[in-house]
Amino acid sequence: MKKWASIVGVAGLSLALAACGEPEADLTITSFTDELQRPIDRFEELHDVTVELQIIPTADYRQTMQPVLESGDGAPDIFTGEIVYMQQWLDAGYWTNLSEDPFNVGEWEDDYVEYVYDLGKDEDGNVRALSWQTTPGGIYYRRSIAKEVLGTDDPKEVGAMMASMDGLVEVGAKMKEAGYALFPDEGSISKFTSFATGGSDPQPWINENNELIVTDERLSYFDYAKTMRDEQYTALAPAWSPSWYESFNGPITYNMGWEELEENPDASGQIEVFAVALPTWALDAVFKQEANANSGDWAITNGPTPYFEGGTWLGIYEGSENKDLAFEFVKMMTHDEEFLTEWAEETGDVLSFKPVTDAIKDDVSDEFLGGQNHYEFFLSEAEKIDASVVTPYDQQLNDLFGAQVGAYVEGEISKEEGIQEFYNQVNNAFPDIITPDER
Repeated sequence: MKKWASIVGVAGLSLALAACGEPEADLTITSFTDELQRPIDRFEELHDVTVELQIIPTADYRQTMQPVLESGDGAPDIFTGEIVYMQQWLDAGYWTNLSEDPFNVGEWEDDYVEYVYDLGKDEDGNVRALSWQTTPGGIYYRRSIAKEVLGTDDPKEVGAMMASMDGLVEVGAKMKEAGYALFPDEGSISKFTSFATGGSDPQPWINENNELIVTDERLSYFDYAKTMRDEQYTALAPAWSPSWYESFNGPITYNMGWEELEENPDASGQIEVFAVALPTWALDAVFKQEANANSGDWAITNGPTPYFEGGTWLGIYEGSENKDLAFEFVKMMTHDEEFLTEWAEETGDVLSFKPVTDAIKDDVSDEFLGGQNHYEFFLSEAEKIDASVVTPYDQQLNDLFGAQVGAYVEGEISKEEGIQEFYNQVNNAFPDIITPDER
C-alpha cells in the first residue's frame, strides 16, 4: 500500500494534485500539519484503503482553502481548521452537519470536554467539526529556580503564588532580586488578560449587540506589561524568536533580539528565565524539542486565569462523495477508545475524549516535567474554560490590542493614545463593530 503526503502551496490544490501523477486515493485529507499522518497509516491498514494527506503551510492555509471550499474544485473529503477562523467555516456550511443522520454525533456530547465540543458547533447548534485534543494553558517553570527563589517547586504552591496578576508581579520582584527573569518577555501575561477565557467574569470581545467589550481586566494588560518592562522582570526575548527558544536551555544575552537596545550597557550580561506561559501542545512541540538541556527540571502550574490556545478540529466536506468512509476516519480520530489510548500514550496529547482521559489520567507521569501528572492539571484547567466568550474576531482583535500595548511599553505612546488607536483600528478593520468611544 503506497502512502504519500503532498505539500500544497497557494497555487491551488487541484493543479498540484493533477501534477503529482499519483494514483487516485480513496480518501483525501487536507491539513496545516502532518500530525494526522500516523492516524492515516493506521486507518489505511484497518480499512485497506489509500488516503492522501495534503499539507498546506499554516500561513497559507486559510487563503488557499477558502476558494477551494467555496467552489468545491479540488476540495478534500476531510479538512481541518483552527479556532482563529473556524467559526466562519462552521457557519458557512463547508463542513457536513454531523448531528444529522447517519452520523448522529449529538449522542456523543457527554464524551467530550465541554468547550471543545461546543466550539465545533455552528450558530444553530449543529456539530460540524470535532477535535480529539484539548489545549488549555498554564505556566511552565523551572523547578530548580523555584526551589532557590520561592522555597518550593511544588506546582500547587507555586501556582498559589501566581494566582493573580499582582501575585505574578510579586514573584517577578523576587526573581529579579535573585538574578532571574520571570518571563522571556511581557507577552506571556497577555494570556491572562486579553486571551483569558476563564476567571470570575469572562467577557467576549464582541457582545450580542456587536459592541466591543473592553473590560478592566483587558486594559490591565497595559499596566502590567509596563510594570514588567520598567521593573526589568523579563529577559526581553520576543516570543518565537531564537532568544526565546534559547531561554529554555539556560542563560541568554539580556537584550538579545531587541535591536533598538543594542547600546544598552547591560548588553553583554546574561540572564536566566524562570517561566513562560504556553498551552498543552508546547510540551511536545516546543519544550521536548528545544529544552533538552533542562529535561526533568520543568513543571506546569496555573496562572491568574484559565485560557486555551490553538487546537485542531476536523470534519467532512459538505460536497464529499466519500462521506461514509470519511466519517470512519473522523470517528477513529475522535471517538475510538483503543486508538485514542494509544495516541495519548505515544504523543502525550491531552485528549478531549473523556472515556480515555478518565481511564488514564491518574497514572500519567512525564519525566520531562519531573514526573508530574500534567494530564491532571490540564484537564482541570480545561473544565474552567467558557467557550461562549470565543468570537470569530478574537485573534485579530488580540493582535491589534497587543500592538498598542507594545507601543506603550516601548514609550512610543501614552496608554490613552494606545486605547484610542486600538478603537480607530477596530473601526477601520470592522466598521460594523461599535467601539466604546462611539457609544
